[in-house]
Amino acid sequence: MAVLVAGCSASHIENGVFYSTKGYQVSLPAQGWAVKPRGPAELELQRGDPAGGMLADATCDDKTAGRPLNVLARHLTIGLKDRVVEDGGTLTVDGRPAAALGGAGSLDGTAVGVEAVVVKGERCVYDLLYVAPVASFDTGRGDFRAFVESFSGAGK
Repeated sequence: MAVLVAGCSASHIENGVFYSTKGYQVSLPAQGWAVKPRGPAELELQRGDPAGGMLADATCDDKTAGRPLNVLARHLTIGLKDRVVEDGGTLTVDGRPAAALGGAGSLDGTAVGVEAVVVKGERCVYDLLYVAPVASFDTGRGDFRAFVESFSGAGK
């Protein structure tokens, strides 16, 4: 996978690792995933066969960082219709508090499964999300979990 944006001060990918200007990094899945350029999130990945998508993004402001983790995690499912979301509980990611959730719903007329993890830094909130059609959802869950486990640098 190529560099997203050249330069020291820009988010970029190097040796399979995405480095964000917002102070975090995450390893890209090994195979089958491609960077989707110019999406609304800092890093968007998509897989064609079986279909699926992942993202990593950060919001750095005191108002967002002050919200409860479970509220932040549920916020990631707002675009789903007919959503059913289950709280996955709290966990620690890179030494920081995090919240997980899983669920299902409809996105653009397709039944999808969702898994999300929100990590809270001192001033930033880091969103990690996986979405795939229900029929192929389990196929990418291991990739997403490795993606989450590779997250580091939530010091901001």
